Amino acid sequence: MISLISPSEVKNPTSIAIGSFDGLHEGHRKLIESVVKETQHTPTIASFWPHPREILYKETRLRLDLPEEKLPLLESLGIKQLVLIPFDLSLSRMKPEDFVSKILLTQLQARSISVGANFKFGHKRSGDINTIKKVIKDTNINLHTVPILQDSEGRVSSSRVRQLLQKSDLYNAERLLKRPYSFSGKVVQGKGIGRQLGFPTANLEIDGRKFLPGEGVYAAWTICHKNNESFQSIMNLGPQPTINPLAPSAVEVHLINKKMNLYNLKLTVIPVHKIRSQVKFSSLDELSKQISQDKETAKKHLKNFID
Repeated sequence: MISLISPSEVKNPTSIAIGSFDGLHEGHRKLIESVVKETQHTPTIASFWPHPREILYKETRLRLDLPEEKLPLLESLGIKQLVLIPFDLSLSRMKPEDFVSKILLTQLQARSISVGANFKFGHKRSGDINTIKKVIKDTNINLHTVPILQDSEGRVSSSRVRQLLQKSDLYNAERLLKRPYSFSGKVVQGKGIGRQLGFPTANLEIDGRKFLPGEGVYAAWTICHKNNESFQSIMNLGPQPTINPLAPSAVEVHLINKKMNLYNLKLTVIPVHKIRSQVKFSSLDELSKQISQDKETAKKHLKNFID
């Protein structure tokens, strides 16, 4: 598998595209196709880390894909290396012409550059496609401009995927991503309430930089990394209004008709369908009855997912 590398470790010369590529949606894939076509150079993606808006505006940017999650996805698309360019205030003040000449051409030795038609970069986003054209005009470097991908609903973008996931519209999010959305975490110690109710749950510790779907109860597939087995499951994402309304939001997974010790293991969860929103029940007995119904509902949706 390709690894995360710094600009100083690049295998060059490169055929390169630069951007966040968050989610690697269908529009990103069109751009990657133009990178991979330049077979005489190393197909490369370069991204800033952390996200520029985190440094410039102190915004929290939750990612559809963390850098290490991108690696197998990029590899399957023909990319050979993912370069993380450290972003800081000094880099943010760099003139766009200098960024092209010093970073892309000299340090990353780009011999082919692929960008989206609306690509902006450099100090105050003052650089664009014309800037790149001016810098490379007396060279034999190729510049590929890829049109912005649109469908009947508008522009295909990472923001749109986030909006769909926030609304728990997993079907359309998968359509744009060309794959089911997923997230991973390590199983940590819980309070054992689910076990007392007859539905033991695995409490997942998720990286705080990862974007999660809207709160609710979901039918989901859970993959155990230890043996790569997949299990039908129900997932609760959010607080626990019946048990402890003041508890922070959490991710809990209950394996359907399967008992095993998951503590300390890494799990990947693929939510398939939102069954319901969270509800505060009048008693734990009512909650237990609802979970039983949720299990049956989940099994139907997961069966249809396979079929």
